[in-house]
Amino acid sequence: MAQENNANIPQQEVQQDVNELRQVRVDKLKGLQESGNDPFVITKYDQTHHSAVIKESFEELEGKTVRVAGRMMSKRIMGKASFCNIQDLKGNIQSYVARDSLGEEEYKAFKKLDIGDIIGIEGSVFRTKTGEISIHAEKITLLTKSLLPLPEKFHGLTNTDTRYRQRYVDLIMNGESKQTLINRSRIIREVRNYLDGQGFLEVETPMLVSNAGGAAARPFETHFNALGEDFKLRISLELYLKRLIVGGLERVYEIGRVFRNEGLDTRHNPEFTLMELYQAYTDYHGMMDLTENLYRHVAKTVLGTTKIVYNGIEMDLGKPFERITMLDAVKKYTGIDFNEIHSDEEAKAIAKEKGVEFEARHKKGDILNLFFEEFVEHHLIQPTFLMDHPVEISPLTKRKPEDPNYVERFEFFMNGWELANAYSELNDPIDQRERFKAQEEQLAQGDEEANTTDEDFLCALEYGMAPTGGIGFGIDRMVMLMTDSSAIRDVLLFPTMKSLDK
Repeated sequence: MAQENNANIPQQEVQQDVNELRQVRVDKLKGLQESGNDPFVITKYDQTHHSAVIKESFEELEGKTVRVAGRMMSKRIMGKASFCNIQDLKGNIQSYVARDSLGEEEYKAFKKLDIGDIIGIEGSVFRTKTGEISIHAEKITLLTKSLLPLPEKFHGLTNTDTRYRQRYVDLIMNGESKQTLINRSRIIREVRNYLDGQGFLEVETPMLVSNAGGAAARPFETHFNALGEDFKLRISLELYLKRLIVGGLERVYEIGRVFRNEGLDTRHNPEFTLMELYQAYTDYHGMMDLTENLYRHVAKTVLGTTKIVYNGIEMDLGKPFERITMLDAVKKYTGIDFNEIHSDEEAKAIAKEKGVEFEARHKKGDILNLFFEEFVEHHLIQPTFLMDHPVEISPLTKRKPEDPNYVERFEFFMNGWELANAYSELNDPIDQRERFKAQEEQLAQGDEEANTTDEDFLCALEYGMAPTGGIGFGIDRMVMLMTDSSAIRDVLLFPTMKSLDK
C-alpha cells in the first residue's frame, strides 16, 4: 500500500516505494491532461467558507450550499457512496460523496483521486446519522495533483530532521506544529499591538553593516562587490536604533532578523528574531515595568491566561516579577559575597576554589558573572529581573552613580532562560569611547565576541542622546516558552540545517 508504516523498512526500499508511487501519480496526471482535465490550468477557486466556520455556524448553514477547498487527507470508497476528509487552514471537514449526486463520470473521477490531492468541494451542509457535521458533495474539482505520497497518517512525520527540512510536509501532517507556528505569528502581532499602543514607532535598520556591534557575538562576514568592501551581517539592532533616539524619535522599536556565527542547540540558531526598543527619558526601571506589562498582555491575549506551563512547570506572569541584583543572587545560591572580594586576584582564587573556569584576561566582574552562570541561572524559574551587572561585561550601559563598578542593567529570566536584556543606556560619549577601547583590548587578547569602536555612533552621541532606557527581547525564546516547545527549531518555520551533501 502507498501509506504503510515505513519505520522499520530500509531507506533504499522506502525511496524505491516512493518513486513507484510517484510514477503512478504522474501517469494519472498525464491521463488527465490528455483528456482535457489538466488541474494545473485552473487559476482560482471561489472558496466561501473554512471548515471551522461551517462547524461553528452549523445551525445557520444547515442545508445551504458552501464551497470549501483543501487537501484530501483520507478517503473511504463504499460502492455507490463514499466519504472523504479535507483539511484547510482552519481544520478539517468530512464530505459525503454519492454517485447519484455527482453523476457517473464525476464519481469515477473522484475514486481515482489520491490522498494529498488538493480539491474543491461544492455541496450542502448537513449532519450525518452519527452526528458529524459534513458536506453533501454536489461537485468536486481537482485543483492540484499531488505527485508525492504523504507520510503514513497514523505515524505522521516523526523524523525530526525531516520535519525541519520539509516544513511544508510537517505543516500538512502535524496539527501541533501548525498551531505553534500560527501562535508565533499571533505573539509577534500582540508585541506590536502593545508597543504601538504605548506610542512606539516601528522602524527598520540595516542588516548589512560595516561594524557589527551592540552584542557579544561573532558576526558573519561577506563582501560587497559593488563597493569593493567587506561587510558584516548585523548581530544586534542597538546602535542604529540609538542613532534614531539622538535624532529625536523618542520611542522606537524594531522586530527583525539578526545573525550570530555560533553553534546550534535547543535554544540557539544562527539566524533568529530579535526585538529591540528604546525609550527616551526613562531608565532600566521603566524597562522592567514595560517588560512585565508586555509579557502579561501577550500571554492574556494569545493564551487567555497569565499562567504558562512549560515542560510541566507552571510559571505565573500575574504576580509581580522578582527583582534581585547579581551580587545578591550569587550570594543567595553560593554563600559568596563578592562585596567582600576586593581584587581580581582574590576573585580568581575563589574561582579556582569553586572549580569555576576563567581566562587570564578576566577581571572580578567577569568572574562574578561566571559564578552567576554556573550556580544561579538555572534556579531562576519564575519571572525574575536579574539586575546591576558588573561594568566589565556591559560596554554600552550607564554606570550606577553610587557604585561605578556596576551598571544599570537587567536580564529577564524565566525557566532558567535569559529572555531579555536591558539597560539604562550609556549616553556619555567620552565614557563610551573608553568602553570601546577596553573592548578593542579584549579583541586583541583573543575575545572574538568583543565589539570594535564605532566612530559614527560616537559622533551621534557627541550631538547628545537623551537619558534612555533600552531592551532586547529574544522573540524565538518567548514563543518557545508560550507554546511549550522544547527546541528553537520547533518555532522557526525554516531553521538553519546542515546541507545533506556535506
